[in-house]
Amino acid sequence: MYTQLRSMNMFDRVETLTRMLVGIKSINGTIGEVEIADFIKDVLLSFPYFQEHPENVWEQKIPNDSLGRKNIFALVRGLSDEKQTIIYHSHIDTVGIEDFGVMKQYALKPDELAEFFSGYERDKDVQKDAQSGDWLFGRGSVDMQSGIAVHLANVLYFTEHREELSGNVLLMLNPDEESQHKGVITAISELERLKRHQGLDFVMAINNDFITPLYDGDHHRYIYTGAAGKLLPSFYIYGREAHVGDTLSGIDPNVIAAEITRRIHNNVELTENIEGELVLPPSCLYQRDNKEVYNVQTATSSYLYFNYFIYELTAKEVMDKLKDIAVEATREVEEKLSRNYKEFLIRTGLPAKSLSWNIEVTSLAEYMEELAEKGMNPEQKAREVWEQNKDMEPRMLCFKIVEALQNMDSEKKARVIIFYAPPYLPHNYLNTDKERDRELLEAVREVLKVVEKETGEKFALKKFFPYLADGSFLSLHETDEEILSLIKNFPEWENIYPVPVNEIRSLNISSVNIGVYGKDGHKWTERVYKPYTFGVLPGLIRAVTCRLLSRKAEPVGSE
Repeated sequence: MYTQLRSMNMFDRVETLTRMLVGIKSINGTIGEVEIADFIKDVLLSFPYFQEHPENVWEQKIPNDSLGRKNIFALVRGLSDEKQTIIYHSHIDTVGIEDFGVMKQYALKPDELAEFFSGYERDKDVQKDAQSGDWLFGRGSVDMQSGIAVHLANVLYFTEHREELSGNVLLMLNPDEESQHKGVITAISELERLKRHQGLDFVMAINNDFITPLYDGDHHRYIYTGAAGKLLPSFYIYGREAHVGDTLSGIDPNVIAAEITRRIHNNVELTENIEGELVLPPSCLYQRDNKEVYNVQTATSSYLYFNYFIYELTAKEVMDKLKDIAVEATREVEEKLSRNYKEFLIRTGLPAKSLSWNIEVTSLAEYMEELAEKGMNPEQKAREVWEQNKDMEPRMLCFKIVEALQNMDSEKKARVIIFYAPPYLPHNYLNTDKERDRELLEAVREVLKVVEKETGEKFALKKFFPYLADGSFLSLHETDEEILSLIKNFPEWENIYPVPVNEIRSLNISSVNIGVYGKDGHKWTERVYKPYTFGVLPGLIRAVTCRLLSRKAEPVGSE
């Protein structure tokens, strides 16, 4: 591969690598994630520096992964003995290609897609971009094979110009970002090993996940100095079943779920108010009852979960908020059900039954304590359910565990149990109350000013990358108490989603996103803007790298 890249300038190197990477079907959850990792490793090993130092390129297997997926690492050492190290990281997986429809056969072929979109009258913006020749199309073009290509090209550059490094560059490429983040979670142990055994001092991690316009006519290139976190708050709702001919005596869990959803889904009042940041409200991702076949009995339980971005809030604070909302929702449902039943009795003249309309709301941690106080062993039951259903879809496994705990209670109360399910992503941001983070932020600002003057680009610094990113797992801001609240409300945390929180806290690596620029990530019109991504971005990342490693930023220009 090196023989092909050797005579190219930086722009052509990045475009060539991007096209090759796009051409590999590295869809999340498929063997393609292994194939692209092998390809990248071969590319790295073709570089003369790694031919001399093959031990500086290695892989790390994801434990117990049925596909055999792996992380790829490469270390470029500067000429000095400095231990300061910048991490370049990207994810190697993409989402699927079903959205391409009849064009699916061309999903990984940029030129064929550009030709097709040049005549695409239904979207004038896409058509204009295709006709310009400045955009490269294809699944993964912007999310994020072009990001991998930029990092690979810069790694090659620094192997050829090691005198510019007063420290080291560690390349880290991870699978499974689009789903469970198993790659970066596994990589934490490797970063800890490098810190402990090789003494590497991780100054900062640079991700280059894609950036995009935030509004029509927006020409800013956004630099994000942190990443939003994510929770998946889940509601197991147990009601009181009834025959379809007697539904007014029942407590339908779907009614409770609907009322909770109404109060949470896209509720802007639940978003964090952080000036200048794009913050998003929680949104419902799943709502259904437990009935698998038709019958004339109402459902006994319902499952409900939400995507909940966190920026500065903690899991404990979110749990407290959601409990309050669930209490309000269930009180309204109780009043409505009781009112309807009384009206029904008045109209029919039937005698009243002795019925309770009370719906209990509890967190998983509180409920397990309640069961333990009654002499039961909820931890053992949770472990048994996990052991018997290890291959179940993780979120459904969490519901199954909570359902088994509910079945331990002979009282069979109508109840809402709130818990967390995977995935969980910590929020990661530069804390300007800390001197080190202030210095890192100022260093990035200095470089951006230089690059703005040289290139005419217009940059804007933001605190939180508005989408999910692997950089979330590189540092932790929660206290031990706050993390414990999360873990206690997460069924079988150590087995279902074992995030190594202590190791992350120990590493505490600041992460910024200096991303490739494009449009329509996760859409069939996905495309990356070549002049910035291939021409400006590589030099920008190198300049930030050298500045953070205490070197004066070299002129960047457009490459």
